[in-house]
Amino acid sequence: MVFSHMTSWLGTISLRLMPSVSVWNSGCRSCSSAWAATRTILDQELKVIKNAGTWKEERIITSRQGALIDVEGKTEKVLNFCANNYLGLSSHPAVVEAGKKALDKYGAGLSSVRFICGTQDLHKELERKVAKFHDREDAILYASCFDANAGLFEVLLAPEDAVISDELNHASIIDGIRLCKAQKLRYQHRNMKDLEEKLKECQGARIKLIATDGVFSMDGNVAPLRDICDLAEKYKAMVFIDECHATGFFGRTGRGTEEYFSVTGRVDIINSTLGKALGGAAGGYTTGKKELIDLLRQRSRPYLFSNTLPPPVVACASKVFDILLDNFSLTEKVTKNTQKFRSEMKAAGFNIIGDDHPICPVMLGDAHLASIFANEMLERGIYVIGFSFPVVPKGKARIRVQISAAHSEQDIDKTVDAFISVGKKLKVI
Repeated sequence: MVFSHMTSWLGTISLRLMPSVSVWNSGCRSCSSAWAATRTILDQELKVIKNAGTWKEERIITSRQGALIDVEGKTEKVLNFCANNYLGLSSHPAVVEAGKKALDKYGAGLSSVRFICGTQDLHKELERKVAKFHDREDAILYASCFDANAGLFEVLLAPEDAVISDELNHASIIDGIRLCKAQKLRYQHRNMKDLEEKLKECQGARIKLIATDGVFSMDGNVAPLRDICDLAEKYKAMVFIDECHATGFFGRTGRGTEEYFSVTGRVDIINSTLGKALGGAAGGYTTGKKELIDLLRQRSRPYLFSNTLPPPVVACASKVFDILLDNFSLTEKVTKNTQKFRSEMKAAGFNIIGDDHPICPVMLGDAHLASIFANEMLERGIYVIGFSFPVVPKGKARIRVQISAAHSEQDIDKTVDAFISVGKKLKVI
């Protein structure tokens, strides 16, 4: 009897709370109508991308990252020449084991941000190693270098300040600068005369900050850091560099663009990633003066409002720093491999741009051609990707080859031979 009365009472409440059928249908019709219009717009935009030949298919890898990988649809392993795994450490046994141990000891994650209950001893240990590696006072970890770039400029720069940015800086630097209220100036790519003109324009600013990538990832060219530092001293400006494509493998011992130009210590702020050469998982950081890092811990929004880096990711990166602080043989290996690939490809007649860096863009120009070229390479057991607009400017499509310390000389020979075969077939060379 009680159950019967309760059922009746719940039914009455449900009817009172539930909107009428006509209301629901009206809402659905409105929603459906709005989506139909939006869908038409999206379909048109997708067709434009496909017709332009710039549609990007995601190939599915069914193995761990490495020089040899399994790709869905391929019966045999293929050589991977399209990863940021510059040192070949993303699947290194010691790095993987460090991640496993951290998972057992610290768990999968902190379920929180750093200042609440999300800081563990291994986070502080990694920050100390980052600062030691770069010979800086302190460092702060982020979920990615994109977050590190998003969290810096807004905190450091006010309306009375100025930031002068290379026009080809990474999207994350551009987005980070947009968030700040400082005067914003762009100088022509690696053009020191134009940079000096921009510095003259903002001489009255309280803080002047020059912002540049250390290495520009699409072209594989390097910022003229010595000249930038000289101009910074002349005009009392600070220097910021993003070292995502330099840390760990560029420069004699992998200390990056500063070491490459022998200007170590002259850069004020370094941002970089743990997601490329330093283990390949995720994470980024800012390193520099202690006062700056302290301020970022107090006010940097991506740091304050994003979950802490997972312990296994931190442990893997920490092990990579142990390896790099112990010796730099892997850095020497990737340099040697880079020189071999670049020289042999140029000798074969390919247009390889960029400086002496493991990013080796093979220029093709046409987006359709780049896509077809990449597919032909995969048929020959080489994993590369065609890059086209909007990732690179229109008319500058390419295959961006990336060299790793994990590649053998035989791997490079096989890849060059495949490039020559496809290049002749498609009348590129």
